[in-house]
Amino acid sequence: MAFITKEKLFSAKWFKAYALILVGAFIMASGFVLFITPHNIVPGGVYGISIVIHHYTGFPIGMTALAFDIPLTLIGIRVLGPRFGIKTVVGFVLTAVFVDGLTYLIGDKTLVPDDVLLSSIFGGVFIGLGLGLIFKSKATSGGSDIVAMMIAKYTKQPLGQLMIYVDSMIVIAGLFAFHDWKIPLYSLIVIYIAGRVVDLVLQGVSYDKTLLIISEKHSEIRDKIIYDLNRGGTFLKGEGMYSGTEKSIIYTVLNRRELAILQDFINKIDPEAFLTVINANEILGKGFKSLREKVSE
Repeated sequence: MAFITKEKLFSAKWFKAYALILVGAFIMASGFVLFITPHNIVPGGVYGISIVIHHYTGFPIGMTALAFDIPLTLIGIRVLGPRFGIKTVVGFVLTAVFVDGLTYLIGDKTLVPDDVLLSSIFGGVFIGLGLGLIFKSKATSGGSDIVAMMIAKYTKQPLGQLMIYVDSMIVIAGLFAFHDWKIPLYSLIVIYIAGRVVDLVLQGVSYDKTLLIISEKHSEIRDKIIYDLNRGGTFLKGEGMYSGTEKSIIYTVLNRRELAILQDFINKIDPEAFLTVINANEILGKGFKSLREKVSE
């Protein structure tokens, strides 16, 4: 049961988790109803399949997705073990209810009826934001993700790669269903934007930079980092590939303002210094968000 996270009933964590699922499911459903389904965009997953089936049969999209999610979850539990807790079930049930409820209230109207590209962009934003909030509650989206997990178990292929394959097949199904080459292209835009927004929700916006600095003036740079910028760092021992001489490599993390100050300082004392600046998606530890804060979110 290690895969399932549980919160004490009616505790603050419990209310927060289910509030995230409720809000996330509503936002995700709004993305489909207001931007995606009116233009017959097929953004992978069970909702992509459901949009295709709706086109042929007229069955409600939410209930069709639910008809896939429930058996897939049951099969997934049998094949993969108890990875899917009650929060996952609540998440896909609420999403289905909201999709059909909103469709009943507003019909096939879309906020941008004459601009499919804008609908793809904002549909991706809404779906990614909703999914990100559901993921933050430690739930999963179910659906095609479970199919990819089951295939991965028997093929040993990377899960991320298999998820791309599964979603790509669904996107191609949309091409055959609607006979329009633009549909898969718009669908790929939705999938890409949704993935980026999910990462943004889970990791947050980071302006931090990771630096690797090689300089003969490493002692002066160390003092600047510690005493002026009030940051820490680590000396790594290295060896020059060409000269064979020992090198002291400074590893540190700074924000953008501090980086500009340090670059100006290094330029003055050692213009020949070698710097590698890497965008850091997330920094956890002393001086930044603690790992305990991250885990408790």
